[in-house]
Amino acid sequence: MNKYLSLLLFTMILSQSVSAQSRQQLLDRLTTLQARGYMFGHQDDPFYGLTWSGIDNPAKPEYGRSDTKEACGDYPAIMGFDLGGLEVGDEKNLDSVPFTRIRQELLAHAERGGIVTISWHPRNPLTGGTAWDNGDTTVVASILPGGTMHKKFLLWMKNLRNFIATLKDKNNQPVSIIFRPWHENNGAWFWWGSKQCTPKEYYSLWCMLQDYLLSEGFDNLVWSWSPNLGLKATDFDSYPGDERVDLLGLDAYQWGTEQDFVRQLNDDLQFISSYAEQHKKLFALTECGLKNLPDPTWWTRVLKPQIDKYPICYFLVWRNAKHEYFGPAPGEKNALYFNEMIRNKNVLMLKDIAK
Repeated sequence: MNKYLSLLLFTMILSQSVSAQSRQQLLDRLTTLQARGYMFGHQDDPFYGLTWSGIDNPAKPEYGRSDTKEACGDYPAIMGFDLGGLEVGDEKNLDSVPFTRIRQELLAHAERGGIVTISWHPRNPLTGGTAWDNGDTTVVASILPGGTMHKKFLLWMKNLRNFIATLKDKNNQPVSIIFRPWHENNGAWFWWGSKQCTPKEYYSLWCMLQDYLLSEGFDNLVWSWSPNLGLKATDFDSYPGDERVDLLGLDAYQWGTEQDFVRQLNDDLQFISSYAEQHKKLFALTECGLKNLPDPTWWTRVLKPQIDKYPICYFLVWRNAKHEYFGPAPGEKNALYFNEMIRNKNVLMLKDIAK
């Protein structure tokens, strides 16, 4: 082996060991922070809010703005970003956020000491429709090895890989990320849902993506599996396994009555809490919220009393857009109760976790 090949091999091994260390460091950090309380997270926090947009006018991107910060004086501890659309080469994701901006804001939050999580709503590879195009039960089978769409999906995974490869800090080291693919699979609204594929097909789908990214050296990803509210024991037939999952999640929105939400949330968090303890896993409320917060006391009266009962490491509410919002915003009545909630020492914002 000549010296150039030896140097290349050494560089590859060093890069992978740094990535693995980065992943373990994030897991250790989550464990340490979980002992202090739970972090607040917000999807798409730095891109737009109830009364502003930092993406509609590229000439005035409004870097650094945040409804959360303007409502309570601090950024969320965790920010969520979605890569839907990246797989087909779009310049913007499914919520019209440029991927260049996602990269900038993701790295900015990591630089300020925050934690980042990525979800992915890929289009339907068989029909070309959205992730919610769920009428065909052969989509997952078609992209697995041997399927008619497998080569196409390999290109999609490559596009995902190429973007993640650019997420490096100022020292050119990979940023550690909570990666949450194939979420809410116990529902039937996505093409990878429980009525759209078998547990075996779902397991193969998870393994195909995970094995591909690991083979490309992405050991900096903390893998999160997050079914939806309303768990049944059979939903864990699709669980990829302890060796493939780092963090258990639950997506839980209050779409119906408060009573039903509280009952279901407690049932599911009790189940996941017990499972996580037995299997030595972290767990979190990976998505949650009450759309448009018609009850401004929801933060302190409904949500916090429930999640205080369980050792979650974070909860993340969905985005603040002009037509729908789930987080606090300046001038809104709910911001008063949000501020009351975060005054408790067990609710962690960016200042509470930044080094």
